[in-house]
Amino acid sequence: MDNKPYIPREIEPKIQEFWEKLGLYRAAESKENNFYCLDMFPYPSGDGLHVGHVEGYTATDIYSRYKRMRGFNVLHPMGWDAFGLPAENTAIKQKTHPSKLVAKNVARFKQQLQKMGFSYDWSREINTTDPEYYKWTQWIFVKLFKMGLAYEAVVPINWCPSCKTGLANEEVVDGKCERCGTSVEKKNLRQWMLKITKYSDRLLKDLDQLDWPEGIKELQRNWIGRKTGINIDYPVEGTSETLVCFTTRPDTNFGSTFIVLAPEHPFVQQIINDEIKPEDGSLVVGIKDYVQKALSKSEVERQEEGRTKTGVFTGFYANNRLNEKMLPIWISDFVLGGFGTGAVVGVPGHDRRDFEFAKKFNLPVIRVVVASDGDESLIERIEQVQENEGKMINSSFLDGMDIHEATEKIMDYLEGKKWGTRVINYKLRDWVFSRQRYWGEPIPVVHCEKCGVVAVPEEQLPVKLPDVENYEPTGTGESPLAQISEWVNTKCPQCGGPAKRETNTMPQWAGSCWYFLRFINPQNQNEPWNWEQVENWMPVGLYVGGAEHAVLHLLYSRFWIKALYDAGFLPLQEPFKSLRNQGSILGPDNQKMSKSKGNVINPDDIVAKYGADTLRLYEMFLGPFEASKPWDDRAIAGVSRFLYRIWGLINKISDQIEESVVRELNKLIKKVGEDVESMKFNTAISFMMEFVNLCDKKGIDQESFKKFLIILSPFAPHISEELWQKFQPEAFVASVTQETWPAFDPNLIVEKEINLVVQVNGKVRDTIKVSIDMSEDELTQLATASEKVKPWLENKKIIKTIIVKNKLISFVVG
Repeated sequence: MDNKPYIPREIEPKIQEFWEKLGLYRAAESKENNFYCLDMFPYPSGDGLHVGHVEGYTATDIYSRYKRMRGFNVLHPMGWDAFGLPAENTAIKQKTHPSKLVAKNVARFKQQLQKMGFSYDWSREINTTDPEYYKWTQWIFVKLFKMGLAYEAVVPINWCPSCKTGLANEEVVDGKCERCGTSVEKKNLRQWMLKITKYSDRLLKDLDQLDWPEGIKELQRNWIGRKTGINIDYPVEGTSETLVCFTTRPDTNFGSTFIVLAPEHPFVQQIINDEIKPEDGSLVVGIKDYVQKALSKSEVERQEEGRTKTGVFTGFYANNRLNEKMLPIWISDFVLGGFGTGAVVGVPGHDRRDFEFAKKFNLPVIRVVVASDGDESLIERIEQVQENEGKMINSSFLDGMDIHEATEKIMDYLEGKKWGTRVINYKLRDWVFSRQRYWGEPIPVVHCEKCGVVAVPEEQLPVKLPDVENYEPTGTGESPLAQISEWVNTKCPQCGGPAKRETNTMPQWAGSCWYFLRFINPQNQNEPWNWEQVENWMPVGLYVGGAEHAVLHLLYSRFWIKALYDAGFLPLQEPFKSLRNQGSILGPDNQKMSKSKGNVINPDDIVAKYGADTLRLYEMFLGPFEASKPWDDRAIAGVSRFLYRIWGLINKISDQIEESVVRELNKLIKKVGEDVESMKFNTAISFMMEFVNLCDKKGIDQESFKKFLIILSPFAPHISEELWQKFQPEAFVASVTQETWPAFDPNLIVEKEINLVVQVNGKVRDTIKVSIDMSEDELTQLATASEKVKPWLENKKIIKTIIVKNKLISFVVG
């Protein structure tokens, strides 16, 4: 055989060129055996590909290669999610145009991906900034607009003063802009909104049918936040006003001691505007000051656990008609105007936030629920709150009832008195869909004084983003596009009169809401997707990406697909059948990789030193795919040595068949196949390492070596391909990737020998290797002959012998 050394930097480019010439990874048009394997496509940042990308992309590449060997027609595409704030902010810093920056970054990313040997179908490459792509993003918006799901509203939104644009609630993390980390403010602006709330129940219910990580499904459930309860009316003393408070625990209402309003509540606004006045007029100044400060905070910050409660008394009281007690009305920023009614009744004996608020402002705490066998004197101990069980006390006609019975009883009572109404509330809010920035898809509507808001006709799409020099955000609440009069001024497509284009742009999530559909036929000029081809490929069979997209991209995509299904444009209601999340690759210091910490690992450096196959194998071998794990330079050197040992096996091939090697190979075929299906790549690689250790000692026959290369190739495709071509190339197909995954012989994966535990009077005295087909007499003879067992049997009578087949033999002696 050829003794040429293994040099990855020479082998890998040559093999990649070979694959490209063969066009191996182009998905065929087929109605059968189709499998769609998809990565969450990247935002092409200036830093290029990082090792976190490599982890997810290697996993889908292994899976795709394996599925092809299993006879599937695999669609495994790649593209670029390139509109949005990151590119625009970076372009501003570098004093270049976003389009030039994106083109440069895309070229770098693509080059890096190709160096890794990923089996993408590059003939289907898409870019969300391409007018031929965003033409169809605009087309979808028009459909949503005509369905009544896209509408304009002046609403208080999250405003990032650094990015100078509005943000959706989902883009605010711990009160800060997800992208730049600046504290977010509240600002009233004209916005385009998408009515995602119309789909709350379906988005919630359909999670049950998805093969997704339970943690991701739970995040979406919590974000949608469906709650069943009752709206209770509380007349405000001395006014004609009535406050409506939503609660899920009306059984505790006899324990209410105050009411808290959100700063946004209409009653608060009436006080501020002097439409109603408290008896103590001096309170108004404090109310105005508090509300102004509260509205400058994000909703996330206002609801932060453990935060010291703040508030201000309004000077008004409301009547709890259940017991005729007057409840002081307070304002506090922990109550949100957009959830429920923006007003809550405070029950400090049975709600931790209410308890903290009551203690801060010396308000009464009344206990109305105790454990069924509890001490009724524990009325001040909030840690004794009974959330799911308990009996009623201090609650008039509810006393002695179980809390669940009491809840139904009190709701019936309140509805009967016309004091309350059963309702369902959601935490989910409509999606703030406009951005006051340049680098995004223009929203395809015009504003006409005569006709109002008019959608741009399909034949006039795309509305192209104008190429301008000055694209920096204005900070005024208007997009920079508003300054381009020749672009803004147009004709109304309905009446032909003068009109103005919409100048806000779409958020960066728009293009990613449907890109998986465009991959199916990206060259289609007549429609965004073909119905029959969608039926052939969708839903996506395996979707892989980061868990951070749980309530952004994933929720938004599900909403768009359901809306397009309702409009008759799609044959399915869920886009992603199976979802898997990769864990983070941490720095060698076990911290998140960042430039400031100096712990970032550049994949280009690893490929240059060790080769792409080593990097691929190493990242899969680090640990469970979904777990976070630190980088370890020593371990990657070990993986590199493993590949060199594989290279050396070609010199250990012989015609002699070693039974133990054949037996272990069959186990390997079974194990690796199962592990790929369940994405347990680290254990699959571990078994391959053990197999190579065996072959190092005992050699390997030609047929076994051939099968091993097939098994190895999804994980380390370059070295597998090179060895495949060196080893009797005339006997094989052109590429190892075109081979069929080998079958295993069930008879050869059954153990012939096992380790049998030998006990004497219940204590283990030895472990002996025995044949699985030995008789009980033979087992007894072997066990009693053991040098370690003999001393414990000497001068003793064996009273009983217990044999558990293929596990142990136990002697009871006396």
